[in-house]
Amino acid sequence: MTYIVTDNCIKCKYMDCIEVCPVDCFYEGDNMLVIHPDECIDCGVCEPECPAEAIKPDTEPGLDQWLKLNADYAEKWPNITAKKEPPADAKEFDGIENKLELYFSPEPGTGD
Repeated sequence: MTYIVTDNCIKCKYMDCIEVCPVDCFYEGDNMLVIHPDECIDCGVCEPECPAEAIKPDTEPGLDQWLKLNADYAEKWPNITAKKEPPADAKEFDGIENKLELYFSPEPGTGD
């Protein structure tokens, strides 16, 4: 099992989870974060820290697409170990459906 970041992180990109991760397995995209599934130690401390409830265990049904997205982009995006401010309009995007199709950016973030 691993934890993965899902749809609701897109354009919310809260970073509370980064501060509690003991293995620094988060990677930063332009408008979301991902978890490297091979680095995650399944401790689960990140899940309750996400205000958008975007972090889920990969054992939940229907998350295969998100496991693949996390694995793929963790190889392309920079590692991030320090919390930054979320986007100014993050609350406006929290809970919007179909964000992958509407807003996902494959561009990397800036990392640390």
